[in-house]
Amino acid sequence: MSLTARSLRIWTWLHKWSSLVCTLFMLLLCLTGLPLIFHHEIGHLLGTEIEAPELPAAQDRQLASADDVMAAARATYPNRIVQFMGKSDDDERLWWATLTPTPAPTDDYKSVMVDGRTAQVVGEYKVGEGFMDLMLRLHVDLFAGLPGKLFLGFMGLLLLVALVSGVVLYAPFMRKLDFGTVRHARAARTRWLDLHNLIGIVTLVWCFVVGATGVINTWADLLIKYWQYEHVGELVKPYQGQPLVPEAERAPLQRALEAAQTAAPGKQLFFVAFPGTSFSSPHHTTFFMRGNTPLTSKLLLPVLVDARTAQVTAAPELPWYLDALLISQPLHFGDYGGMPMKILWALLDIATIVVLGSGLYLWLKKRGPAVSPARGVVLGHAEQAVDAPR
Repeated sequence: MSLTARSLRIWTWLHKWSSLVCTLFMLLLCLTGLPLIFHHEIGHLLGTEIEAPELPAAQDRQLASADDVMAAARATYPNRIVQFMGKSDDDERLWWATLTPTPAPTDDYKSVMVDGRTAQVVGEYKVGEGFMDLMLRLHVDLFAGLPGKLFLGFMGLLLLVALVSGVVLYAPFMRKLDFGTVRHARAARTRWLDLHNLIGIVTLVWCFVVGATGVINTWADLLIKYWQYEHVGELVKPYQGQPLVPEAERAPLQRALEAAQTAAPGKQLFFVAFPGTSFSSPHHTTFFMRGNTPLTSKLLLPVLVDARTAQVTAAPELPWYLDALLISQPLHFGDYGGMPMKILWALLDIATIVVLGSGLYLWLKKRGPAVSPARGVVLGHAEQAVDAPR
């Protein structure tokens, strides 16, 4: 690829400012994302993971009804309502339940775990407490809610610009040095430049995938709202003008669950959204069903069941943008391939931290008075044309 002096300046400017603006935030995301890759393992180590108790074989095969499970969760906080319920990803014997003061979206919630065999509460997550919760909130929204998510999404877009521009600037350099060359005999800054370029190009694809999926994840709230407005709104038009179905008038949850399972054969329950909550309508109990394979278990099918009659109203396929969101979430944290993939993700995360840190070092050294400004830009890409052997 041949770059003219003008195009070199343009790409250099793009790489410089996209890198400088996003680097500190990307460092924060890499540092907080590292423990999140192993959140289950760290939870077990810290004793915050809730496990199903051992029961006699006969009792272990029993299943309590969904109504009994919900009643057990409600009894823990009688003044709250159950917004969502679902099966634990780690243990199908356990249900989780989210309890809030009202059906409306809120940050004031409690989360309890219920044994699906005995309908007994076995633990409660301390929401907003502990090291892992701190890491998650910093990683997801900087404790700023939707504005924080969108801000981090914009930083992610800048990262993608920095990656693309870095590749464009690195391509001519590849013709002057063998791949992987680190010029140990040169000054420290040149050695760090070579390491920055080498590690950056090796981690390029991973960094682009994680950056792109991270950007998609920051749009989750907006995508879900759009889906509700554009698709769910059409499905609930026959209920227009009717008030929220009160709990006392709802059909038994187990009967509604069985209706949803009949409408989605071969799929299993992921979670339930009750009437009036952010993933349902005021008139439906919505069951989100998923497949049994590593891929289909990430894709959801919503089954809308009339809260009063327990009759299935609709089971629409999710639009492509929500499928993309659901696939990107586990890919972002390396949740597809078990422990080997988590270790790989962690190593690449650490390598990215080195790339980001070395980029800051190169820029700070570039600003020193002893360095000629004609020798390059923020990460030294333009100076490669001077430093590389002809």
